[in-house]
Amino acid sequence: MRILVMAAGSHGDVAPYTGLGAHLRDAGHGVVLAAPETFRELVAGSGLDFRPLPVDPRGEGTRPTGGRSELLARAAAFIGQLGDGLADAAAPGADLLLLSTTTAPLGWHLVEAMGVPSMGVYLQPTLPTREFPPVVGGARSLGSWGNRAAGALGQRVVDRLHAEAARRLRARLGLPALSQTARRRAVERANWPVLHGFSPTVVPRPADWRQELRVVGNWWPHVAEDYRLPTEVEDFLRDGPPPVFIGFGSMAAGQGERLSALAVEALRRAGVRGVVQAGWAGITGAGDGVLTVGELPHARLFPRMAAVVHHAGAGTAAAALRAGVPSVPVPVTADQPFWADRLTRLGAATAPVRFAELTADRLAEAIRQAVEEQRLRARAQGVARAMAGEDGAGRVAEVVVAMGR
Repeated sequence: MRILVMAAGSHGDVAPYTGLGAHLRDAGHGVVLAAPETFRELVAGSGLDFRPLPVDPRGEGTRPTGGRSELLARAAAFIGQLGDGLADAAAPGADLLLLSTTTAPLGWHLVEAMGVPSMGVYLQPTLPTREFPPVVGGARSLGSWGNRAAGALGQRVVDRLHAEAARRLRARLGLPALSQTARRRAVERANWPVLHGFSPTVVPRPADWRQELRVVGNWWPHVAEDYRLPTEVEDFLRDGPPPVFIGFGSMAAGQGERLSALAVEALRRAGVRGVVQAGWAGITGAGDGVLTVGELPHARLFPRMAAVVHHAGAGTAAAALRAGVPSVPVPVTADQPFWADRLTRLGAATAPVRFAELTADRLAEAIRQAVEEQRLRARAQGVARAMAGEDGAGRVAEVVVAMGR
């Protein structure tokens, strides 16, 4: 089949689809991944064909300042850029569309226009449930009725954010006028299938979800089998005890100077070596026992760490668990408090340290706890063993085969 995968957002919103796409390609399908131009090299490196989306992921939710209204405003601007890009990427045609959490609301209109099968491949549990609150609303449960009601309200907010972009997209595609809410409800009535790429050990499938909503396990970013860490990194890792990783991915742009000083001081106070990832914040680590790195595959780096300090994005949180390494979650925004809470509940992480309250003292204490308390590592390793038996990409491939019959 000619499969078009559409993903948009930050690195963590796109990278897992390189592994999913590579798996489908190896199964004999022709796979194209549409993603922001920023990720052209990432996609090409996985051996997939690339189609650009004209959105700037650095403008969407990467700054920790501002409240909910600012987050919604940035999301609306991002969505406004996305519609035409999705249409352009789909213009050459496909036999099957796979839509991520961020591309599905507009992708549903493409599916209607193209008349081809489609499926959601989500990295977050976004559908309402009694079992937990909306993933972008924090981690505190509102009770079974409150959780479900808040989830429904969240869907209406998402509908409003997509309303204007959906109107323009439908006009471009020659489709009759239809509101975003009406299109979503039509998709739900049709029992549109969604496969969720996270571990059921971390988030068990809610009992009140319809049958077509499944949790299949992670699909991981593509890493070549012969990939080796850079020599500088290998030399550093071999030169002493396992270090602690500190990185905030696509978060905290513009706060590099503050975070650099904070990270180095926290590592010094905790008495550990560190690998500091620059990320979009531009963090650097200067001092004995500290190495600054760029983007490196978590699958190769994290198993060599004593602990991982991260922003608790879905992909990074899962990568730490996969490596069997304890986490220090420092959630910033969006779904990160949800994943941070899940890590802590699993017993594989310290209590979350909110980014807004991050200090060298707090971070140093959390690092010491993560490194010294063996129960955290033992629990992380237990979760890693459970995840090792899951094959999210393989499960997606099975459904793709069934859809192609």
